[in-house]
Amino acid sequence: MSYVDGFVAAVPTASKEEYLAHAMMSANIFKDYGALKLVENWGDEIPQGEVTSFTSAVKAKEDETIVFSWVVWPSKEVRDAGWEAMMEDPRMSPEANPMPFDGKRLIYGGFNTILDV
Repeated sequence: MSYVDGFVAAVPTASKEEYLAHAMMSANIFKDYGALKLVENWGDEIPQGEVTSFTSAVKAKEDETIVFSWVVWPSKEVRDAGWEAMMEDPRMSPEANPMPFDGKRLIYGGFNTILDV
């Protein structure tokens, strides 16, 4: 089964086009290093939960939109090698591809796929 990296971020709503440009550039780099697919989703219906929610997880502000993203890799080994190479790639530097959001509030993790139907 594949391996997936998942991300949730609070992006300034006014920076949607800037974020999309950042994501498109990043997607090309991910694919250069073995990713099979990258999906970006711009929040539309993000309810505030009673205990927790996407918005509280990333401390989203009124002028921010939740982005939910994932990268599909053929295996954890390909993912680990890909991430290592990407961290050395100058195209991923803050100067070449700045993040148009507060990366300190980004949540992410790696996941083993257990069902894909």
